[in-house]
Amino acid sequence: FFNELELTTAQVAYQYQVHGNTIKVVESAGFVGECDALVTTRKNLGLAVTTADCTTIFIYDKINHVIAGVHSGWRGTAKNILGKTLKFLEKEFTSKPNALIVYIAPSISQKNYEVGKEVARRFNSKYKKKQGSKFLLDVSEVNYDILIEHGIPKNQIERSTLCSYDSPFLHSYRRDGARSGRALGVIAMRRLCIT
Repeated sequence: FFNELELTTAQVAYQYQVHGNTIKVVESAGFVGECDALVTTRKNLGLAVTTADCTTIFIYDKINHVIAGVHSGWRGTAKNILGKTLKFLEKEFTSKPNALIVYIAPSISQKNYEVGKEVARRFNSKYKKKQGSKFLLDVSEVNYDILIEHGIPKNQIERSTLCSYDSPFLHSYRRDGARSGRALGVIAMRRLCIT
């Protein structure tokens, strides 16, 4: 995996994800503490996000050369970690929506993500379907709509259709419980050498 990225594990920043809305700007590799969004302008520095059903969003500002990796489970989504990150990029790096390229990684699909009413009540009815006494929640769709509402053109957003629960090669806490592993996603900007 890291060979494909032309990175080593010593060139990757990672965090302890706490299902919150804290953002950290990263200048070097290694452990950066508790947060759910990492941002950097450094070339050849990977930003890692680990998941086992939650939504990962990777952002690249093609004008200002800034990248972000966002971990957004239902708690982070309810706290608007993605919207907060987009506003942070705009304020701190003058990022404009039309300059952002976004990838929404595989996560659990709505048909497999059952939540109770205490979670469901935090979200607009557009994102939940009632099923008996429970609800099916579409966290990926909430995050997609946050990107659209922020003004990012649809053709600059790529969204995986893979479901972590249905795909046997992806990790799913809902499917496998405590024995589930974690998927590692990394975004990095390469330093180009033109001769």
